[in-house]
Amino acid sequence: MTEAHYRTARAMLADLAARKISARELLDLHLARNDALHAKLNAVIATDIACAVKSALAIDDARAKGTALGPLAGLPMTIKDGYDVAGLPAASGNPAYADRAKDCADAELVARARGAGVVIWGKTNVPFMLADFQSYNAIYGTTNNPWDGTRTPGGSSGGAAAALAAGITPLEIGSDIGGSLRHPANFCGVYSLKPTWGVLPMRGHVPPPPGIDAELDLGVGGPMARNAGDLKLLWDVLNKCAPAEPRAAKSGRVALWDEEPGWPLASAVKERVIAAGGAFERAGLRVERVKPKFDMQQMLDTYLDLLTPIIASGFPPSLIDAMEKSREADLAAVCEGHDENGQARFRLRATARDADIAAAHRTRQAQKDSLDAFFAEGWDAILMPVSPTAAFTHRQEGAMNDRTLELDGRSIRYSHMLDWIALATALHNPALVAPAGLSEDGLPVGVQLVGPWHGEDRLLDLAAALGESFPFQAPPL
Repeated sequence: MTEAHYRTARAMLADLAARKISARELLDLHLARNDALHAKLNAVIATDIACAVKSALAIDDARAKGTALGPLAGLPMTIKDGYDVAGLPAASGNPAYADRAKDCADAELVARARGAGVVIWGKTNVPFMLADFQSYNAIYGTTNNPWDGTRTPGGSSGGAAAALAAGITPLEIGSDIGGSLRHPANFCGVYSLKPTWGVLPMRGHVPPPPGIDAELDLGVGGPMARNAGDLKLLWDVLNKCAPAEPRAAKSGRVALWDEEPGWPLASAVKERVIAAGGAFERAGLRVERVKPKFDMQQMLDTYLDLLTPIIASGFPPSLIDAMEKSREADLAAVCEGHDENGQARFRLRATARDADIAAAHRTRQAQKDSLDAFFAEGWDAILMPVSPTAAFTHRQEGAMNDRTLELDGRSIRYSHMLDWIALATALHNPALVAPAGLSEDGLPVGVQLVGPWHGEDRLLDLAAALGESFPFQAPPL
């Protein structure tokens, strides 16, 4: 794979530093790539090219003068449309925000990337208020998966993942509260890192509504890339930390967890998880089939219970009222329990009883303590699935409650997309998604590595080792 737009971000930066290419030329290369693929993918939904050109030229001029530059100086980049960007305020797929004033400031994570020298030129598509496992909305339409245009790239960072996989951008910043970094990376064959909760600031992210600086429980922002090295590069910038030296993953212990009663999993996905375990063993790590010792269904129920006040705090009363009277209400659904068959029941709920929320927090603390004890036994990470299936076909009709997915010849509830991502979100742990090859149908399948609190650097080391067996593959565009 020698196309210029598929070079690593680090290689692009090296070429910029050596003046083999200018920031303006590198920007033009990515703009041309987007122009060629926009009609097919609809990944980038808003641009500010004039501002980007000005920034690129300024960096070229500073470099020519020998001025010290940031670690990402001249690298072109798009940003998920859940973040405010100066001149490109976040609409988050919500028509009510489509005409926001353009004089907003950069979200904090965007400001950190820009401060490192990136040239921001566009925004990537998301679902309505970032609340679906697909990326479509009434403002910008549907984003397609670069591997198969009939399928979704995932959500809510779906436009970001599609743009990465297609070579439209070398890096992205996503966010995650229901797998929104992880499902898209999985479906498009790229990498993402959901950090430990609270490590990265979320000011300037929508939701909550614009202008509200609220640290919502469960929600995080994080980097996306096409390889582990580039993921680490952006992580170090966003985290404002001195880069940790990579450690070769030649020893350590990985827990493999790919079975859970009531959590469906396609055979093709399970096969890739097992293959990833084999890759770790070949790299010298010890892999055992084991999982944390607490009730996973209780953990999932606790996670869903904790979403209730977040939904209530994330939307103003007027919008909640409007959503309750429209189909969009289903896009902000939360779990109200399970029926006699163990299936989740969802509906919008704007308020929750304080006693219920307090009980959920107590239960979560016990689960956090149990997971901490599990990692203290010497496990570096848990290797597990991301989504129950590979990328599924677009399905936008009807309420989320009524949607189903096909899995090995049978139908499962749409809400099962929350099963495997719940652990890291509910208990605030970091989770990294890395490609693990293709299914027999030729679709990418990723795996999830969940680590202890603040264990991001070790997850990045493990991802680099996995990348030796399963490097990024470009989609057949």
